[in-house]
Amino acid sequence: MKRIGFLSFGHWQDVRGSRSRTAADALLQGLELAVAAEEVGADGAFYRVHHFARQFASPFPLLAAVAARTSRIEFGTGVVDMRYENPLYLAEEAAATDLLGGGRLQLGISRGSPETALRGFESFGYVPEEGQTDADMARQHTEVFRAAIAGAGVAQANPQFTGTSGPLAIEPRSPGLPDRIWWGAGTRATAVWTAEQGMNLMSSTLLTEDTGVPFDQLQAEQIALYRAAWKEAGWEREPRVSVSRSVLPLFDDESRHYFGLRAQADAQDQVGYLDGAVSRFGRSYLGEPDRIAEELARDEAVRAADTVLVTVPNQLGVDFNARMLATIVKEIRPALG
Repeated sequence: MKRIGFLSFGHWQDVRGSRSRTAADALLQGLELAVAAEEVGADGAFYRVHHFARQFASPFPLLAAVAARTSRIEFGTGVVDMRYENPLYLAEEAAATDLLGGGRLQLGISRGSPETALRGFESFGYVPEEGQTDADMARQHTEVFRAAIAGAGVAQANPQFTGTSGPLAIEPRSPGLPDRIWWGAGTRATAVWTAEQGMNLMSSTLLTEDTGVPFDQLQAEQIALYRAAWKEAGWEREPRVSVSRSVLPLFDDESRHYFGLRAQADAQDQVGYLDGAVSRFGRSYLGEPDRIAEELARDEAVRAADTVLVTVPNQLGVDFNARMLATIVKEIRPALG
């Protein structure tokens, strides 16, 4: 059975029609939506991380609250930009949050994406070394982070307090967390690298490359290359793969008011330039639930993944999104097997 979760960008803006007008609104509603998602039978609550924008930025207070208020669903990020992170502090936060949730944290990380700030990570104190790119720095931070959550010694003990001079690991640590780290890959080559590193694959509605084939086929190829590289690397556990989709079913008068006109047009992939590269953006799925179910069942990447994250219009509020998720879980998921 496919796992179905939601992915919220946590937008807030004080404009007409928005039910998420402040940062407090976005955070509290993000928590309440996780609780509602568990009640309607969804499997996960995931949150996007962006800096210098009116969106979620520091995810762990919200994730810890979700851990305390829910008992079944997975919760995590999609994704944390590792250019901005102190890897050892991130290791402590992740482990503590995972322990609070009883081992349900699924932490998505990546090298980051184009953003509102120009080299914003440098304002956080992280500057690439000579000859190093910001992507190199993100991967270096990731290597230190993953070693830390696995129990590697990262500091020397003070003999005055410990009686030894050996290396110390970060505390706390959470068993199983190293197997629940996902990398957000935007290309086929990055997916292969992700498999070689032993991380789960998180692929969104955007790929920063284009071969001329439909998005779902290109993403399915990315997943196939990932699985082949995973097998070649000889990892013992079964990897997990998630894909994100924009799914907007028309299930009542309110949903038809907001999305009915868009659903009349046949949604298509879009191709454009992002961060200097030709990129392909996946289509949205809008319409009656039975039609969406048929279309998603034909989506090659959805068929290849074990987890589907549906992006939610969080500014429409908790009640609307909970009803939308209930429709997806009860009427659309069965068609995905």
